[in-house]
Amino acid sequence: MGPHPAVAAIRLAVRRVLHDVLTEHTRSADHSRHTPHPELAEAGAGRQRAALPERPDTPLVLVACSGGADSMALASALAFEAPKLAVRAGGITVDHGLQDGSDTRAAEVADRLAALRLDPVEAVAVRVGHEGGPEAAARDARYAALDAAAERHGAAAVLLGHTRDDQAETVLLGLARGSGIRSLSGMAAASGPAGRYRRPFLQLDRQTARKACLVQSLPVWDDPHNIDPAYTRSRLRHEGLPALEKALGKGVVEALARTAQLSRDDADALDTWAAEADSAVRDDAGRLECAKLYALPPAVRRRVLRRAAMAAGSPAGSLFARHIEEVDRLITGWRGQRAINLPGRVEAMRQGGRLVIRQS
Repeated sequence: MGPHPAVAAIRLAVRRVLHDVLTEHTRSADHSRHTPHPELAEAGAGRQRAALPERPDTPLVLVACSGGADSMALASALAFEAPKLAVRAGGITVDHGLQDGSDTRAAEVADRLAALRLDPVEAVAVRVGHEGGPEAAARDARYAALDAAAERHGAAAVLLGHTRDDQAETVLLGLARGSGIRSLSGMAAASGPAGRYRRPFLQLDRQTARKACLVQSLPVWDDPHNIDPAYTRSRLRHEGLPALEKALGKGVVEALARTAQLSRDDADALDTWAAEADSAVRDDAGRLECAKLYALPPAVRRRVLRRAAMAAGSPAGSLFARHIEEVDRLITGWRGQRAINLPGRVEAMRQGGRLVIRQS
């Protein structure tokens, strides 16, 4: 008799991601073996040097685990699948320090990960700032800690337990911000430096992960912040989405997740178009020509403008659609207006038929 359907589903999702990681690791290792290192080439010119260490044959994959149902299900699936594929598996839990006893809870989660025979296992404490609000600040601190852990251990990938339900919430939050199609594309299956972060559960619902924990008798910790109405995502989860399903019927979550994928495909295509158009709208000195910009479709033109603003030093996280719309008016609605101030002390101005974007 095979495993419970929920357990089989989470294991299959993890197995697919581990196959991808192994394929990429093997390709990278093969490339390294066939590319002479400068120090080895220099040694061949007369001096003997010790050979540089090769990458391990078995890549390390870490799971980021809060102790909740999604990430505990993910940790259990990783622990089951990794040995069968010759992948080393470890776990990281992050203590945000936002609740009493969070350090004790993080230590308990680390013990649970170790009991699954994951190695290495770490509980990492972080200090959460205030920039961008509590949810954004906690997320920034968490990813910084995960990045540092991945670098410290030389991990090929870090698995995250985001589900289809999380994806639907992310799409709705992006819609509320009105930031364009990229916001509607939700979370990518792979993101971060060199695709470090992998999300195996984006096609699975939250209940599947919780059921997998139940049938495997895995202890689960339910974060009280997830039901605290002070947090936007919590209100959306417990009030917004249920109201949408009541008004529109079941299937809203699946439709939103499907919208995310379609939007991501469109956004990726437009980004590629904008990258190719960037050089074509510049003069010999590399300055943006307003007439050539005007001829581009608006979606492509605004992406070119955003790229230029970021290249000049405007932080991506602070550069919003309204900023780019104002810069766009220098192209499409030129009436002699003054320079536009952008985040990062960057300004955009029109001079002699050219668009100049630079730090002030």
